[in-house]
This record gives sequence, structure tokens and C-alpha cells, in this order.
Amino acid sequence: MAFLIGAVLALGVGGALGTAVGLDRDRAFYTTVMAVVASYYVLFAAMAGSTHVLVVETAVAILFLAVTLVGFRRSLWLVVAALASHGAFDAIHGRLIANPGVPLWWPAFCASYDVVAAGYLAFLLVHRRARA
Repeated sequence: MAFLIGAVLALGVGGALGTAVGLDRDRAFYTTVMAVVASYYVLFAAMAGSTHVLVVETAVAILFLAVTLVGFRRSLWLVVAALASHGAFDAIHGRLIANPGVPLWWPAFCASYDVVAAGYLAFLLVHRRARA
């Protein structure tokens, strides 16, 4: 169920909110989405009260944010890559980092959200480029 909810929410945020309202006409929209996505594991570590995990999750978030910010300046394809990579990271997060604050359903939800959002942004980039 978490996979389905994540996918539907990504389409809702991207399609209904982003495209229909016009928020995604600005390069900052998906960059901001990725910045928020990258911050959640840091939030969960802070909620759990683990300083060590907080430092590790912050370092990982900084890597995703760095790619995202370069993508904002250079090519939104890097934001697509960051979102898709974060989805893959979600799938193995629990094996890499023991973050006690992460809800059991979160990795599945976030992975599907990230991958669908990456796919939607990729679709927009190809479609808009073809139209131009």
C-alpha cells in the first residue's frame, strides 16, 4: 500500500500541483521537491535522538543536495538522476544506516514517490524539448 500511496502522491504533486497549476514552469520546483525528499531521513534521525545517525544522514543528504543544486544550475536531468537515485537509496537504506526514527512504511513510500517523480520530470523534459 505504501508503494501505491507514494506513486499516487508523486503524480498528484507533479501532475496536479506542478503541471496543472504551473508551478513546474520554474526550474526550482523539482529542485525544491528533491531538497525536501533528501531531508526526511535527517528529520527521522533527529526525532530518534541519535547524534551519530543524524551526522550520517546529514552527510548523505548533503550529497543528494549537491547533485540537485548542480542540476538546478546546469541540467534538470541531474535532478531526475538525484530523485531516481534517492529511490534506489530508499530500497537499501535500512541495510546501510540503522535509523531508529524511520517509520516501517517510509522506505517503500519514499522509493515509489522518488521514482515516479523522477519519471514524471523526465517525461516533462523530453516532452517539452520535443515541443520546442
